[in-house]
Amino acid sequence: MKIKLLTTIFMLSGVLSHAQFSTGTVPLSGSSRTIKIDTNATTVTLTLTGPSTNWLGVGFGGSSMSSVTDMFIWNSSSNRDYTPTGGYSEPSPDGTQNWTISSDNVAGSVRTVVATRALATAGDYTFTNNSTTIPIIFAEGSSTVLGYHGANPHDAQTLSRSALGVDDFSLNATQIYPNPTTGDFFVKAKTNLEKINVYSQTGSFLKTYEIKDGSNGVEVNINGLQTGIYLIELVNENEKIWKKIIVTN
Repeated sequence: MKIKLLTTIFMLSGVLSHAQFSTGTVPLSGSSRTIKIDTNATTVTLTLTGPSTNWLGVGFGGSSMSSVTDMFIWNSSSNRDYTPTGGYSEPSPDGTQNWTISSDNVAGSVRTVVATRALATAGDYTFTNNSTTIPIIFAEGSSTVLGYHGANPHDAQTLSRSALGVDDFSLNATQIYPNPTTGDFFVKAKTNLEKINVYSQTGSFLKTYEIKDGSNGVEVNINGLQTGIYLIELVNENEKIWKKIIVTN
């Protein structure tokens, strides 16, 4: 009986230590932007999309400038980690920049930024790896230079989270962004990729991308295709799955 109990505890500990939680891709109300926050036992990953010509800011842990304790702001400077200075004053960049930008790409007029940091860093909002909600504020400027957002989209929102299942470690969890696209998009998997095939919606083969280094991320260019829906086949040695991509003008 004790052996069974110890085995059960060990298995549960292993599951919890490898658990991951995600908000999924969430539209930010009143704007063309989206946000996605993923956590694992040690790391938080932020995926933010928005107009490529504007600064893009997110504050964590509150519903106003005076209540949040930490901000991520993409802007024309090299700073990304900010602390509110009180009231409606412009936030100040932290002395230690804890966010690491893993990708910063523009397709058409949409910027997609992916950034990571530890769950807990000195002077910053502490993320937890569980299903608790995350209150945020967001705003965007009229240019990439950080300044007052004015009448541009800005609001408060609460993000819900759920646990990622086992399937989320397979090719089925692959992200394709931006989607819709004008021709360029990125494929980001949680496992290695060997090949990406592009088909028309009727199943006609169009092109293939061989991925020689076993990477889990690649940029795909399908410029020149007519607007419509296309099928993306993702392939590695263990799996073969399908995704859809929408091409617009």
